Amino acid sequence: MKIAILTSGILPVPAINGGAVENHIDFYLKYNHEHRLHEMTVFSVWDDKIKGHPALQSDINHYEYIKVNSLKAKIMKNLYHIIHGDKYYHYTIEYYFRKAWKRLQKKCYDIILLDNRPGYALGMKVPDGTKLFIYLHNDLLNNTTKGYQEIYHKAARILTVSNYISNCVRTINPNDTKCFPILNGIDIQAFSPNIPSCITRSQLGLAEDDFVMVFSGRVTKEKGVSELIDVMIQLKQYEKIKLLIIGSSFYGDAIHEDSFIKALKQKAEIIKKRIIFTGFIPYSQMPQYLKISDISVVPSLWDDPCPNTVLEAQAMGLPIITTRRGGIPEEVTEDNAILLTTDTDFKDHLKKAILLLYHQADKREKMGNAGVKNAQYYNKNRYAEDFFRGIALP
Repeated sequence: MKIAILTSGILPVPAINGGAVENHIDFYLKYNHEHRLHEMTVFSVWDDKIKGHPALQSDINHYEYIKVNSLKAKIMKNLYHIIHGDKYYHYTIEYYFRKAWKRLQKKCYDIILLDNRPGYALGMKVPDGTKLFIYLHNDLLNNTTKGYQEIYHKAARILTVSNYISNCVRTINPNDTKCFPILNGIDIQAFSPNIPSCITRSQLGLAEDDFVMVFSGRVTKEKGVSELIDVMIQLKQYEKIKLLIIGSSFYGDAIHEDSFIKALKQKAEIIKKRIIFTGFIPYSQMPQYLKISDISVVPSLWDDPCPNTVLEAQAMGLPIITTRRGGIPEEVTEDNAILLTTDTDFKDHLKKAILLLYHQADKREKMGNAGVKNAQYYNKNRYAEDFFRGIALP
């Protein structure tokens, strides 16, 4: 089949600037290149760092780029904004979509896949003989979504990252048969407790006998990192408990520090020797930072659809403290994770879970071993295989 992938219009593919969605596109494109299943064309925003990327050499995967950050593109985006404003998404995304859609229409495809942008469907007249598929990585299509009836009607199939997201779609149609859940995958060779050590604790100012907790991902309010720092302050008498906060407010943002992160650092000042803010860390280095940690804390306060941070931590053999939100309970088992309820006593639950693992090394070891075992299912090849089963024409 000939398949067109319309990406989100923010981060480029290949995933040279990170992004869970973009990394997953890389996974299935690599699998497609190796197994030669379909003729696939990806429409993506351009980034100069893509030049010379080996993925572009594929003869079965093709890349079409839209320049959105050049001087000319910025002028054109502003003109687009003046003329059209924000239609469904922010005008910068709408500008990318219009440019990509115009180019996409010049060729015929069996499937057009909208990756995490269901609203694109409202601006498309799908050609006869072409199926429109939607891939949801977030809760973006439910019975409160703008234009949900038309979007749902146009979609021949809806791929989702978890059963949780499928259930969100089913608020539109309880008898839905379009949804096809595909739980995320990661590179379990890269995220493995057996990788050689390249980073030491001492390089980060940590002692070998410290109890190191790691929070990784976007540092935003809904991720629960502020509440985690509150708990760290409550535990100030436990000087050996340390916290690594890895990430920034946006993917690939190594410099920008928004007001939320500044407020976190100000709050942490009282115990600044026990909390390390690393800022953005390249994805390729993440396994090394997880390797020097004792446990992973993913205190999500929102319905996180299927966070890769959970999968990466368990693959590295880290016990996990997380929440019963969104698709998280689908990723772990009771053997390798402590699942907390995000009620009014959440911080108390979090404190008790941290102390439980701090005091019980044997429990940490058992949970870590169970995590590595559970992680085997979430390998990138299984993910790619499920993806291609999902796009098999109905």
